[in-house]
Amino acid sequence: MSTRDDADARAAAGIPAAHSELRQAAVLIPVFRDLQGALRVVLILRAPGGIHGDQLAFPGGVAEPHDETPFHTALRESEEEIGLEPNAVELLAILPELVTRVSGIQVAPFLVRIVPPPRWRPHELEIAEVIEARIDDLADPGARGEMTGPYGPNGEMRRFPFIRVGEHRLWGASHRILEPILTRLIAGEWKF
Repeated sequence: MSTRDDADARAAAGIPAAHSELRQAAVLIPVFRDLQGALRVVLILRAPGGIHGDQLAFPGGVAEPHDETPFHTALRESEEEIGLEPNAVELLAILPELVTRVSGIQVAPFLVRIVPPPRWRPHELEIAEVIEARIDDLADPGARGEMTGPYGPNGEMRRFPFIRVGEHRLWGASHRILEPILTRLIAGEWKF
């Protein structure tokens, strides 16, 4: 069994990955102002199936050998997943990397200003929906909650914070990426 197969099997079983087994991935946190001036962030709802099926996330994915940098990974994956053209993306900040312990992925997040396309083009096998969530709605204390679910190899029950996005919940790594920058976005640290 290859290292990647072993890491995939461990992730499917809910076993945290060893640091040497971490796969590299990158995501964009695409932000823009809508026609009414509201600040919005683009989220994706992953299609059913797989370890992250039916979960909210940011566009992006696992690095491929031909990707020059993690930012190129995020650009490539975002174009493949939702049709976001690289020339419509401006890098604003490189955010702190984080590790998803159960799935064994080290994620490099990039905050970007975008010009959204007239129509999103979600990859039919990977993306169930593209959501343009209002930053003010995400920052609303009423959108906050906690849920209980299994974690790790023994299915130990844990509490996880989430942000309600319509009928969905943003939690896990995506929550850990977004939560620290919400107030900074509202405060206008970056211009949109």
